[in-house]
Amino acid sequence: MKDYSPVLADDQMRHDLKQLVRLSIAEDLDRTIDWTTVCLIAPESTGGCQIVSRQSGVAAGMAVLPWVIEEFDADLRVETLVRDGQRIEPQTVLANLSGNVRDLLTSERVILNLLSRMCGIATLTAAYVSAITGTEARLYDTRKTTPGWRRLEKYAVRCGGGCNHRLGLFDGFLIKDNHLALGGDAAGPLSVAAAAERAIRWRGCQVENMTAPSIVEVEVDSLEQLEQVLPIAPDIILLDNFSLDVLVAAVELRNRYSSTVELEASGNVRLESIAAIAKTGVDRISCGALTHQATSLDLGLDWWDSFAS
Repeated sequence: MKDYSPVLADDQMRHDLKQLVRLSIAEDLDRTIDWTTVCLIAPESTGGCQIVSRQSGVAAGMAVLPWVIEEFDADLRVETLVRDGQRIEPQTVLANLSGNVRDLLTSERVILNLLSRMCGIATLTAAYVSAITGTEARLYDTRKTTPGWRRLEKYAVRCGGGCNHRLGLFDGFLIKDNHLALGGDAAGPLSVAAAAERAIRWRGCQVENMTAPSIVEVEVDSLEQLEQVLPIAPDIILLDNFSLDVLVAAVELRNRYSSTVELEASGNVRLESIAAIAKTGVDRISCGALTHQATSLDLGLDWWDSFAS
């Protein structure tokens, strides 16, 4: 089985996070300061607080929390108490923060916004994964992510038990209907079989010192298109907006042609429908709702140490 690379809490994610934190600091402080905190809190005041969940859910973002503090250049110490992917209940303490009170107050909202968003995505993903437990289907995210947040949101999907689809346009061929329509000529649109053959020939090709990806995925919108492309044997065939009956027929057709080609169901996947989709026998289900419909988990800061001036 070929698959896209999972998103990790690595240097690339750290780079993306730093850009988001810098933008968040600019949104909150512009080119000035936190006037309320500077007005009311002595510069030498120290204290501590806990990041506490107000809801049940799944933790995500613990691995990146120290990077947020680092980008703020805050005089704070971080102690994470749960791991990414861990189920949490109301009043679970996720982390302790201690140090300069001015820094704590100034960074509070950015920290909570980031972690709440990531925990919300992980929590929703876990619900979808639970719905297909007992089937062979795997759950995948999509590129329907918040601009600038892609690595963080896809990492949160992994924390919830989901899998990562391609990160961007650079790490896989995914042929869609628009490619067929615009890649044709005066004689008509490009056929799905011809497009798949061309992409397969491009695997590993060098273009200006760049290497083409190895995974070829093709979208089809009918059983006729599926039958055309199955003999070409791309790695994955995406079944776009197929009904349940047609998904069953597609799996049977695939099994007759080539059991090595993975079938991916996509389009209008909802929590209440995903179990039935998984039971059709498809290998993969991709769902944009994991990121574009997730609600942030309710997290808060509870102070546990009195200020020392």
